[in-house]
Amino acid sequence: MGHAKTSARSSRLSAARLGSSRTHRPDSEAEPSKVVTLQTGLRIPTGLSFDEWELAGLRLSGIVNSSSWWLGDWLVYGKERYADRYQRGIATAGLQYQTLRNYAWVARRFPLHRRRAALSFQHHSEIASLPNEEQDMWLDQAELKNWTTRQLRNAVNAARQKMLPTSAAAASNSSPTLDLPGGDFDRWRQAAELSGTNLEQWVLSTLDHAAQRVLIEGEWTAVPSADSTSDRHGAWGLPGTAGADADT
Repeated sequence: MGHAKTSARSSRLSAARLGSSRTHRPDSEAEPSKVVTLQTGLRIPTGLSFDEWELAGLRLSGIVNSSSWWLGDWLVYGKERYADRYQRGIATAGLQYQTLRNYAWVARRFPLHRRRAALSFQHHSEIASLPNEEQDMWLDQAELKNWTTRQLRNAVNAARQKMLPTSAAAASNSSPTLDLPGGDFDRWRQAAELSGTNLEQWVLSTLDHAAQRVLIEGEWTAVPSADSTSDRHGAWGLPGTAGADADT
C-alpha cells in the first residue's frame, strides 16, 4: 500500500514540468499546464496543483544552487586559459565580476570530487576559508544532521568561540589597537547581527576569511567608497554572502 501511494504521488509530481520560453512559442500558445520560465519571471498557470507547484520550486532551487557552481567553474576556467581576455567575456555575458569572484573562490576551494550534492553552494561557502580537513568534517556534520546554512554557521562560530579565550589571552600582550570610525563600527555590528553571531566573532571570522582569500587566490579588491557600503560584503567576498540566503 505504501508503495502504491508513493507511486501515485510520483506520477502526480512528474506531471509538473518546468518549461522554457526559449522555444519562442507565442504567449497565446504556451501550454497552460506548464510553469514557463521567462527572462523576467515565471508564467504560472492558474490551475497548478500544490504538488506541481512544489516540484517547480524544487527544480528552481536546484538550478539556482547549481548555477553558483557553474559560474564559479566558468570563471576559473576563463582566468586560467584566457588571462588577457576573460574580463571581456564577463562583460559580454553581462555578469558582475565581484559576484563571480566569490563563486570562483569557493569553486577553487572545493574541486568537483569534494563537493556535496546534498548540501547547497552556500554550505560550502560558509566554510571555504577553513583547511580541507575541517571543511570535510563540517560538511559531514551538516549532511548527517541536515543542517541549514544558518545552523552550520552557528555551529562553526560556536566552535571558534570556545577557542577564543586561549587565543585572546596569548595575544593580549602584543595585540595592536585600531582606531575605528563610528560608522564602520555600527555597520559591522549590524552585519554581525544579521549573520547570527556576536561582533567579536564576526570580525575574527571576516578577517580570517579575507586573509585566506589573499593567501590562496593572491587577489584583493580595493575597499569600496562610503557611497557603496550597501554592496560592501559582495565586493569583499565575506563569509556567507555569495548568493546567500540567510536561512537555507
